[in-house]
Amino acid sequence: MTTLVLIEAEGASIKKASLSAVAAARVFGAVDVLLVGAEGAQEAARIEGITRVLHADSTPPLAECIAALIADRAAQYDHIVSAATAYGKNILPRAAGLLDVQPITEVIEIIDADTFVRPIYAGNALATVRSRDAIKVLTVRNANFEAAKLGETASAPIESVSAAVEIPDARFVGIALTHSDRPELETARVVISGGRGLKDAENFKLLEPIADRLGAAIGASRAAVDAGFAPNEMQVGQTGKIVAPDLYIAVGLSGAIQHLAGMKDSRVIVAINMDPEAPIFGVADYGLVGDLFEVLPQLQAALEA
Repeated sequence: MTTLVLIEAEGASIKKASLSAVAAARVFGAVDVLLVGAEGAQEAARIEGITRVLHADSTPPLAECIAALIADRAAQYDHIVSAATAYGKNILPRAAGLLDVQPITEVIEIIDADTFVRPIYAGNALATVRSRDAIKVLTVRNANFEAAKLGETASAPIESVSAAVEIPDARFVGIALTHSDRPELETARVVISGGRGLKDAENFKLLEPIADRLGAAIGASRAAVDAGFAPNEMQVGQTGKIVAPDLYIAVGLSGAIQHLAGMKDSRVIVAINMDPEAPIFGVADYGLVGDLFEVLPQLQAALEA
C-alpha cells in the first residue's frame, strides 16, 4: 500500500508535526509526501523512509486548490494523511469531500490499515473506528507519534506536480507569518499558558520572562484569546491547538473542559490559581493555590537565581 502525506513547511524547514504524520503513515507501507510552496523541497527529500517528494511550487496555497490537487492524485493511494494542525484540518476534509469519503480526524493510534483510535466527547472517551472507504483520509495528532528523522542528504527524488483549478470567489493575496524565537506551540517540550486570571494583555506579558528562562512556548485559554490578551494562534484547547508537552504550566486558568481537551495529555501539569475548587486542579500533578501576581515574580526570581 502507498500513502500520501500532506506536509507543511515554514520557510525551508519542515514542521515537526508533519514529520510525526510521516512516521504515522509509515505503518501503512510506502510513503509519498506532498509539499505546496516554493521552499522546503530539499529538506523534505531528507525525510527518512519516504519514496518521493511531490512538490507543487506553482499551486496557489489556498485550501481549495490543494484539496483539488490531492483529489486529482488520490486514486494512486490507499491512505491520505496529514498532521491535525490548522493547515491539515483546513485541507483534508475538503479533499475527503471531493472524494466522497469520510475523513477520520485527530487519530491518536493506528491499529491496522482500516482501524483507528480517536478521542470523542472533548477527549473524555476514546472511539475505535473502522473505515470501509477505498481511500482513508486521516489527520493524526503529532503528540502521539514520534517524528520521522531527517537524513544528512536529500535522498528522495523530487517530482513537480500541479493542479489546474480556478476558484472564482477566492484569490491568493499573501501569507502573514508570526515570527518568534520561542519553540512552536504544538511541538514544544514546555508550555506555559495564561487564562482570564491575568486580567489584561499587559499582565499576560508576565509569562514571557518565565517562558524565556524555561525555553517554553506560550499558550492561552480561549477566554484569554477572546478577551484580547493573546493572539488566536496561541489558543490551546478543543477549538485551538492540541499540545502534550513534558511540562505544562497553567497560570490563572480555571480549566474548562474545552481547554482540558487540548492539554490534559501533558506529562506533568502544574496549575497556579487562586480558586482551590478550579477544575484545573483535577488534572494537575502539582497545584499552587495563590495570587498569580505574587507567585509569578517569585517564580521568575527563582529561575533567574
